[in-house]
Amino acid sequence: MGFFAIAADMIVTVHFFYLLFTVGGALAIIAGAATKWEWIRNARFRVLHLFAVVLVAVEALLGIWCPLTIWEIRLRQRAGQQVDSDISFVARLFRAVLFYDLPDWFFLTLYVGFALFVVGMLFVVPPVWRSRK
Repeated sequence: MGFFAIAADMIVTVHFFYLLFTVGGALAIIAGAATKWEWIRNARFRVLHLFAVVLVAVEALLGIWCPLTIWEIRLRQRAGQQVDSDISFVARLFRAVLFYDLPDWFFLTLYVGFALFVVGMLFVVPPVWRSRK
């Protein structure tokens, strides 16, 4: 496996963990509110999570492909790979979780709805803003 194939696998791995952070972060906030976990109120975590989710929604609203997807595809092309067939097992597994053949309107609705949900969670489970002393 050459450099470009390994780089493409690294990109799809980052993409997978980005998805885990956005979805898992929301689930952690919900679970944390129910179980009174203090760390889910950390303002840095909440701002970073909000930014990650809103970025995806804005990309969808503007009709922009995710840069991670574009980079992965270009790297696979440079490696001489077919994106859906000539890839490693782990990359194929991560892509199966990340990509679905559904209409664009479905993803737009999903991403914007999820972003609005995360914004709403800021009010339901507000972060704690600590001032510097």
